Amino acid sequence: MDWIYLIIAGLFEMAGVVSINRLHKKKNWQSLLFLLVTFGGSFLFLSLAMKTLPMGTAYAIWTGIGASGGAILGMMFYNEPKDWKRLFFITLIIAAAVGIKLIS
Repeated sequence: MDWIYLIIAGLFEMAGVVSINRLHKKKNWQSLLFLLVTFGGSFLFLSLAMKTLPMGTAYAIWTGIGASGGAILGMMFYNEPKDWKRLFFITLIIAAAVGIKLIS
């Protein structure tokens, strides 16, 4: 269950990254509320995962999901660059997260 919590935390982190962009574009209370809920959910599920997972492993996977997912969502929905170098390094982040999972 701890790995499921960690994946949910990462998905909330991805939504939190999107909510920063949303708040930047629309400075209203709904955008702020979305930001607070998404990052709140992210920290809640991260803390649940860390009850059994080592801190270093949980944090590395959580940030990897958030960073790579945020970059991918930016490319999909906000017309951020999609060049091969960017995709290569996102792949490295994901590969590192999978590698950490495999050795944990």
